[in-house]
Amino acid sequence: MLQPADQFHGSDLEKVEQLYHIRREDIRPFGANVNPLGLSPKMKQALQEHLDVLSDYPDREYTALREALQAYTGVDASYILPGSGGTELISTFISTIKPKKTIVIEPTYSEYKRDLKEIKSEVIDYVLTEKNQFQLDPTDLCKRIDESVDMVILCNPNNPTSTCITISQVQEILEKCKATSTFLLVDETYVEFVKDVSIISALPLVKKYNNLIVLRGVSKFFAAPGLRLGYACTSNGKLLRYIKKHANPWSISSIAAYAGTVMFTDTDYIQRTRDLVAQEQSLVCSALKTRQTIQIIPPVTNFVLVKILKKDITSAQAFEHCIKKGLMIRDCSNFVGLGPEYIRFCFLNPEDDDKLVNTLLEIL
Repeated sequence: MLQPADQFHGSDLEKVEQLYHIRREDIRPFGANVNPLGLSPKMKQALQEHLDVLSDYPDREYTALREALQAYTGVDASYILPGSGGTELISTFISTIKPKKTIVIEPTYSEYKRDLKEIKSEVIDYVLTEKNQFQLDPTDLCKRIDESVDMVILCNPNNPTSTCITISQVQEILEKCKATSTFLLVDETYVEFVKDVSIISALPLVKKYNNLIVLRGVSKFFAAPGLRLGYACTSNGKLLRYIKKHANPWSISSIAAYAGTVMFTDTDYIQRTRDLVAQEQSLVCSALKTRQTIQIIPPVTNFVLVKILKKDITSAQAFEHCIKKGLMIRDCSNFVGLGPEYIRFCFLNPEDDDKLVNTLLEIL
């Protein structure tokens, strides 16, 4: 049986391999939240034909990459800061701003707090509740924001709840943050999986609010965690100039920078991804809802949070049952605001999803 300290991140395949003696290539990574279609075909072809970029130093300004991101996001290239993955950019902005007091909307990605702890920021947990199906109430959050708060961190859509707020609700929070001189950092790692990104994404607000920072990466939607590429968008010129001045040169490899000029143009891949996620999201959730021992938190992105209502089954037991069949889900009992009855898993291809549903129904 798993012990409390044995909960695994979606990328911990090596640890699972050692503990359960299952080859990592035989494990279906339902805990990783990565696009099941794999890499963009257009990008793969382009990289095969342009491997010689490895012989050159990257452009220090990453001009072509920022222009490609401008075309993809609609955000002015001068507001875009490429980085070596979303996690690195989170660390960069937290260590640069050095907020003395930070509100973190929980439950959420643990790396925010790790970086805040490094700079000894006072962290205030704003915990979403099951009673409201883990939906954030922006008006209530705004009541907690005053001049003593230097930063608010919001994952939208949120991990692990797969809930979100709209762009108009983000703007409500931004207005309050503007009045209190507070930065709002919005992590949009999962927004591209949403059927209509324009309803949720805060990118159109970047130009108007210089206290807004929006982060994205390519690990999840573009299935390229090994590329280590992400980007931040902010119109705060002073902040961008400081980061660029103190950043290491060539922090992004030439191959990653080139890949970024291609992958965002693969519109067929982008649409196929959204279609597949929408299809599997609907089918999987419909199948699980047939059981009264399972509660689905309605998902908006490529993964779903599930509450186990069966009294004698815990999230650790559900994990154990699944992993023995090579299916790696996420035990969510160590997230703030959750407990030993919550699991999370992403949507993969139909065959894998059917196997997971049947495996869960064996125990729940």
